[in-house]
Amino acid sequence: MSLNESRRSILWVIGVTVVATSLVLVLLQNLKTSGEVVERTIDHRYAIADPQFRREMSVLLGPELMRGNQVTALQNGEEIFPSMLAAIRSAQRSITFETHIYWSGEIGEAFSQALSERARAGVSVHVIIDWVGSTRMDQSLLDSMQDSGVLLHRYRPLRWYNLGRMNNRTHRKLLVVDGHIGFTGGVGIADQWTGGGGGPEQWRDTHFRIEGPVVAQLQAAFNDNWIKTTGRVLNGPTYFPPLQAQGEMDAHVFLASPSGGSESMHLMYLLAIAAAEATIDLAAAYFVPDKLLIEALVAARGRDVRVRILLPGPHIDAATVKIASKGDWGPLLRAGAEIHVYQPTMLHTKLLVIDAEFVSVGSTNFDIRSLRLNDEASLNIYNREFATQMTAVFERDLLNAERYSLHRWNTRPIREKVSEKLLLPIKSQL
Repeated sequence: MSLNESRRSILWVIGVTVVATSLVLVLLQNLKTSGEVVERTIDHRYAIADPQFRREMSVLLGPELMRGNQVTALQNGEEIFPSMLAAIRSAQRSITFETHIYWSGEIGEAFSQALSERARAGVSVHVIIDWVGSTRMDQSLLDSMQDSGVLLHRYRPLRWYNLGRMNNRTHRKLLVVDGHIGFTGGVGIADQWTGGGGGPEQWRDTHFRIEGPVVAQLQAAFNDNWIKTTGRVLNGPTYFPPLQAQGEMDAHVFLASPSGGSESMHLMYLLAIAAAEATIDLAAAYFVPDKLLIEALVAARGRDVRVRILLPGPHIDAATVKIASKGDWGPLLRAGAEIHVYQPTMLHTKLLVIDAEFVSVGSTNFDIRSLRLNDEASLNIYNREFATQMTAVFERDLLNAERYSLHRWNTRPIREKVSEKLLLPIKSQL
């Protein structure tokens, strides 16, 4: 080998090493979760109904508790989409809309047309869609909205300078119209969510229409990612008008983001579970909790709290989540928690109801990804009547679910147990 050939070989090896090292560093950066992590379980010190609970949720964790709200639960696409589209079409001043999933199809076209029509009418329309979540969206549909005057941005598209944050996606589902009417919940903009949730092609989900002072916090949640994406602030009465009481519900909005506040969502769940004295009802599309959340639920069973967990059954869009989730069921089942698996279709609901007093809804899944990696938003409502209503919704879903026993978990196939172990290193990413 000549001297020049030797040098070229050395340079080639150095180049490959640099590229490989860079790829590993980028991968590790994307696998990294929030550095501020609660390390110990929270003791039971007061009940959900105790004023101390609301005080600490509002003061200790940040978002001010807003009084005088009205929250309406919408079930499945047949109720959700008409309500959202009617609100959009009624807009006179502003629309802010953020979503993770936005795919081509009939409902995607309907939203595009409604948003475009309002923009052409002079309404300020601002849209954020997640870059990964909109990969199934026809570019022409996005172009048509922008041509109509919609200010549309994709959240964190692939760029060389943000490779280390590619794993941080916006999973928030937020719609605010004229600063007065808000929506949040679990629904994405795709045909899978249309219909009544009665079969595999129609997912089961719940979304919420909100009026009252807490809508300003939903608007602020949208503003959070609008600033990150564009560097611009949306302010003034067009976006934050005076808001009057519309009901009797106390509520506030929690945000989670790796860039700030991710642990507050985790802590909120831990505090709520620790305060439970009678019942915990949890519906979760993706259930991959960390050790502290499992311990908190087990501790609640130790206080004789009834714990019911409703999860997807045979229909789920993420097989790895289903496998990883089941590995955590043992301690819960042994403690006496009930686990039910929903049968008719994909269960995409995110719902937590505690002691017929407290309800938490929104985009946040009960998993490490939602709590540490994604940008999320959850609405907490403190109202006995609404909690009772949502318990009834939960129990109607239980009628379409099968209870999963400890015996069944203990005797599950070896291949499932091995698969659960293999997924442990990437559990936080699922």
